[in-house]
Amino acid sequence: MKKHFYVITIQYLGYRFHGWQKQPDVKTLHLMVDRTLNFILEGKTFKSLSSGRTDAMVSAECAKFELFLAEPLEDKQAFLNLFNYNLPQDIRALDITEVDAKFNIINHSKTKEYLYLFTFGEKCHPFCAPIMTTILDDLDIELMKEGAKLFQGEHYFKSYCFKPTDNGIYNREIITCEIIENDIYTANYFPKQSYLLRVKGKGFMRNQIRLMMGTLIDLGKGKLTLEDIKYSLQQDVFVKMEYIAPASGLILNNIEFE
Repeated sequence: MKKHFYVITIQYLGYRFHGWQKQPDVKTLHLMVDRTLNFILEGKTFKSLSSGRTDAMVSAECAKFELFLAEPLEDKQAFLNLFNYNLPQDIRALDITEVDAKFNIINHSKTKEYLYLFTFGEKCHPFCAPIMTTILDDLDIELMKEGAKLFQGEHYFKSYCFKPTDNGIYNREIITCEIIENDIYTANYFPKQSYLLRVKGKGFMRNQIRLMMGTLIDLGKGKLTLEDIKYSLQQDVFVKMEYIAPASGLILNNIEFE
């Protein structure tokens, strides 16, 4: 029987979910997506496979999963509308594209861009909590901007992998890493000034962005120096970084397949 393949782009607020991957006795994004698909497909056989797993409380502007069906969709837009109508309000489907059997959403070469939204200096409105990390200490933002640039290029990132093994591939390339003022996310309860760490690259490791962000926060507090970061990126060096930035500030902003 011929199979049919579709890539669906979704966005979601991850604050109330235990990440993407299904787990016993907790609410995950994959669980809610599959429950919705099972309902609208009325029990027909299907399989869904994500381009990557996000951790608990991480959000996404642009995440993608592949849908495998035994029967073709007669009207993709009608399917997308029905899917959205039945999804919970913190998940939204943006588009659907048919692909061929050669496409593999996991192994296909792709570039991902992440944003990390943060502010500092004062307690924020509680409504900020789902997508913004607040650091109550003062931060040297200009120094953090210098530190972010150190991550760009090809480096040895073992120090920025949670619980690394001796068999991992830690030589990775970061295409873009910068701290900029936030003009993307706004609300009347947001602080007057907030910032974004923007990171773009391929093949990120577990908690890599959050460890990089945590290191930059410690740099901004004066706990680390630029030389500490330079040393941590040297070949075959492993430094256990003490601070993993909270997950709720992290947003998967885009995925581009090559």
